[in-house]
Amino acid sequence: MPQFKYEDITKKNIGAAMKVHSVLGNGFQEVIYQRALEIEMRKLGLQFVREFNMPIYYDAEQIGERRVDFFVEGVISVEIKAREVLEKGHYSQARNYLEVYNLEVGLLLNFGGISLEFKRLENAKYNPNLTSKKSI
Repeated sequence: MPQFKYEDITKKNIGAAMKVHSVLGNGFQEVIYQRALEIEMRKLGLQFVREFNMPIYYDAEQIGERRVDFFVEGVISVEIKAREVLEKGHYSQARNYLEVYNLEVGLLLNFGGISLEFKRLENAKYNPNLTSKKSI
């Protein structure tokens, strides 16, 4: 039995990211890692949308859109960075995506260091009554 919600999907994502980082190393722009990760995720049979536009609502009115790097299996957001050091704002951005999209789980992947850095995030404000599985 999985220890975490969507553990099988997040493990595949992290494994794909590790493969990309082991081949490319650090020093490229985010888009290069994004393209390589797309190839690895496709090999694993994951269903995803790259650069997925998701609406942002306030008080039941759409006030804008944000683009998540990957929306995987209709349940997980994956945000990619290529920074030497992640800052608080990067974590806040990934958490905000979870909250405004009402997703339970997200990943923050940083390809900028000597080793891949990854963080699994959970949405403490997730409300299962607000939305069902989003379509990809």
